[in-house]
Amino acid sequence: MSKQKIVVLTGAGMSAESGLKTFRDENGLWEGHDVMQVASPQGFAQNPELVLEFYNQRRRQLLEVSPNKGHLALAQLEQTFDVSIVTQNIDDLHEQAGSSHIVHLHGELFKVRSIINENHILDWKKDLVLGDTDDNGNQLRPHIVWFGEMVPMLETAAQITQQAEILIIVGTSMQVYPAASLIHYAPKQTPIYFIDPRPNIRSSDFENLTVIPKTAAEGVPTLVEQLFSS
Repeated sequence: MSKQKIVVLTGAGMSAESGLKTFRDENGLWEGHDVMQVASPQGFAQNPELVLEFYNQRRRQLLEVSPNKGHLALAQLEQTFDVSIVTQNIDDLHEQAGSSHIVHLHGELFKVRSIINENHILDWKKDLVLGDTDDNGNQLRPHIVWFGEMVPMLETAAQITQQAEILIIVGTSMQVYPAASLIHYAPKQTPIYFIDPRPNIRSSDFENLTVIPKTAAEGVPTLVEQLFSS
């Protein structure tokens, strides 16, 4: 008998309780920098050292944190369900927790790629500096989707969401496109669970929507227990 398909969409709130800063301030600045300085092709062209160091700080921080109860609960779902996770996060906390089917919409912090050949991708956990190159002498850059760049995994994510028999959304406002468009790919009758301590979505916004106003570490284990017993 085939397992029921659960698709999980996760954002920054999923990892916040692991101690990962979302690094976007109230005023929209990232660590005191305009986002276009540190997360755009133009910013990288103008000041590559600044951009590389910005992501080096993110990488060092990720090496010091662990998955929280929310990540671990999602991994447990695989015991009974066919689970796919589509995440906007660039950390590997879902992988660390034991989840096995993960699509990273915005890239991965522990990977780098050639500035010339985007398919030349390397695992990378140390600092990345100017002078770190591929085999042909081309500078390496973070394997991150920057502002203004295409989201190559979006089509894959949409196809996965179309298969959802249950859709779980955790720690993302679903306000930022193109990721926000994914909810509309779920089949019409699919039950949707929205977990966020400050939900900006109402039960009346979608059919079959259940809003759980809790953090990821609180709300996900509660929902997982409920799904196991249903």
